[in-house]
Amino acid sequence: MTTLPAKRSVLRDTKFLRLWLAATASTVATWALPFILGLAVLERTLTASGLGVVLAARIVGFLVAVPIGGVLADRYSRRAIVFWAGVLSLVSTPLMAFGGLPVMVIASVLLGAGQGACRPAFQALTAEVVDGSQRQQANAAMTFAVRVSTLVAPGVTALLANVVSTSAILLGTCALWLIVALVPPGGASQAPRERGKLHQEFLDGLREARRHPWFLAGLGALALTAAVGQTAIAVALPLVSRDRYGTEFVLAAGTTAYSVGALAGALIIARWRPRNQGWTAFGGLALFGFAPLSMLFPVHPVVIVAAFVAVGIGIELFNVPWFTAMQREVEPDKLARVSSLDFLISYGLAPVGLALIVPAIDGYGLSAVLAVCAAMCFLAPAAAALVPSSRHLSVKTPRSA
Repeated sequence: MTTLPAKRSVLRDTKFLRLWLAATASTVATWALPFILGLAVLERTLTASGLGVVLAARIVGFLVAVPIGGVLADRYSRRAIVFWAGVLSLVSTPLMAFGGLPVMVIASVLLGAGQGACRPAFQALTAEVVDGSQRQQANAAMTFAVRVSTLVAPGVTALLANVVSTSAILLGTCALWLIVALVPPGGASQAPRERGKLHQEFLDGLREARRHPWFLAGLGALALTAAVGQTAIAVALPLVSRDRYGTEFVLAAGTTAYSVGALAGALIIARWRPRNQGWTAFGGLALFGFAPLSMLFPVHPVVIVAAFVAVGIGIELFNVPWFTAMQREVEPDKLARVSSLDFLISYGLAPVGLALIVPAIDGYGLSAVLAVCAAMCFLAPAAAALVPSSRHLSVKTPRSA
């Protein structure tokens, strides 16, 4: 088993840094794409409707590839799956840059597939490279990179747009996918096992997930929170900023505060080891309710900003222990499949929330929708915390508990 020495800091180990660099490159490329394509709309090289089709195609590719990538990452070398996912994204990017709309749609599906296939493989590869005692710190470093990327990618993209064309910026992301393909370290050797059909192996992953009640409860809470909480941020915050405060400042400040809070949350959880880590994680997830709640009343904008900082902190107090628990509790040869289920459900329900919230606002009013979203964000994690194994994110109670 290839692991880091137990007493050495994960941030000083070359293997983990290589893994962290590759995962960060993947995240930056993923987050930059919508902004790059948005610039193409401004330059009139892509229509607004074309942008929607291309981004929708990427989501389709992502959701299709996540479960397949999970099965393949448990069947073959996780390092190899990351390599081929990076190559797929690498070769499809030039088609996005220079093709017409039909070619862009096909390339977007392939690009989304590359992005989706590498997610569960990265999760499983982290468990192979990092010692169990250091995985919480490693996962915090990973999520820290994600949050920095969300802050940096749009600004860097906008700055580059003043110097080079949109196609050149898009082509530049090929360098990021080259890092994804070539930089990650090798992990542990996969033990030989009998291989079935793809759908049968995915069902084996489902059965493994069912062995962990805390996982099923947490996944349900996470999916519901993502569907209604993220939707409230994406749709309601621009409306509140425009109609109530008459300025874009609240929108910009709220989204920035969320990312800043998430950075702070990653730093906190990198060192903090709560005794009841599951209850702490679900408490953090429940903080998401403050996002719609803060927009429900005519409060000072500072209150909204403070609420979004708390939401950002809370989401990382959930994410890092959640990933760490999966890497600890799930059978190693099924970890990528269970991780793919996590990404599939939590990401897959978000578009459903986006599709439903606008008609709901039109039919019942913004205040009623925000109140329901807040209640669901508070209640879903609370219900998940009632599952006995959720207290420690483990079916076995630690001796120190």
